[in-house]
Amino acid sequence: MPHHDDLGPRLGGRLGYLLKHAHVALSALHEELLAPFGISDRELAVLLLLDAREPESQQQAARRLGVDRTTMVAVIDALEGKGLVARRPDPTDRRRNVVALTDAGRVTLRDATAASDDAEARLLGGLGADDAARFRELLRRVVAGD
Repeated sequence: MPHHDDLGPRLGGRLGYLLKHAHVALSALHEELLAPFGISDRELAVLLLLDAREPESQQQAARRLGVDRTTMVAVIDALEGKGLVARRPDPTDRRRNVVALTDAGRVTLRDATAASDDAEARLLGGLGADDAARFRELLRRVVAGD
């Protein structure tokens, strides 16, 4: 990746350019550090979401993550194929299936989350702890529209 100073201030200082390259760098770190667990950063996001909530349908999970249903079906299929999640009838509405973590999914989630934390720490390694926390908070505000 070219150094942003080599691109001049008009491009190297653009938010889109900076966010894209930060995302590319984080994705590469995730690919490396999540490889031992056989999951991607997208699959980790789904596991994190499912772990934080009552079992919910694929459609609910897709809506919460802002992905289309087709993509979510593919991710859930892959996670189910790896034995990390299971679809089962909703106990309150048998016409609907919910997705829940398996025991193997919980173990993978725990270990992969630690690896993801390491990836994020490496990405933000040039910032001090206070700056890294402030950076996260500012991004949260941007995403929330505050």
